Amino acid sequence: MSTASQARGPISDDEEVVRQFQMTGDPDCFAELFARHRKRIYFACLGFFSDGGAAAEDATQETFLRAFQNIQRFRGGNFCGWLLRIARNACIDRLRKKWPETGHEEMEGYEQPAAATPEQMSDLRFAVEKIQKEMALLPAEQRRCLELKIDGCSYEETAERTGLPLEAVKSHLQNGRRMLWMKMAGILSQLK
Repeated sequence: MSTASQARGPISDDEEVVRQFQMTGDPDCFAELFARHRKRIYFACLGFFSDGGAAAEDATQETFLRAFQNIQRFRGGNFCGWLLRIARNACIDRLRKKWPETGHEEMEGYEQPAAATPEQMSDLRFAVEKIQKEMALLPAEQRRCLELKIDGCSYEETAERTGLPLEAVKSHLQNGRRMLWMKMAGILSQLK
């Protein structure tokens, strides 16, 4: 953060960081909010897409872009909840772009999915915790590449930050994803 924010010490409350960003425009404040919430938003977006992490990564980036553009509208309360609403809308918009245009009569049989029950939310929290634990067990280079990908880095950015060749980054990502998928397949199938 800027020297003024460093002089006051670390800011622990999201609302305080948002207020500071709204007043000063200090990019470090938004970077702090991003660091605090990126993984939760990514995993929330992951639940919307069946094609793995690529669409969830894009939706996560879109969420934080929209949050950045609209942060002056945030008036307090649960910042993470506000981000999750933005993420939900970003995911829905992304899905709409993928669906072919349908007439009204074709949509009559469509039922919107019901809201998650507390039991389902508990199962989802368990799955997220399990993914985090399994990621911690991956070889260091696989884990680092996956973390950077979750953070929204491209293959090239990941190669630059890790010092690995581009092909090694792709290999580590593929192997890391495969290992996570194998360890998580049983748990993820129970969430449906």
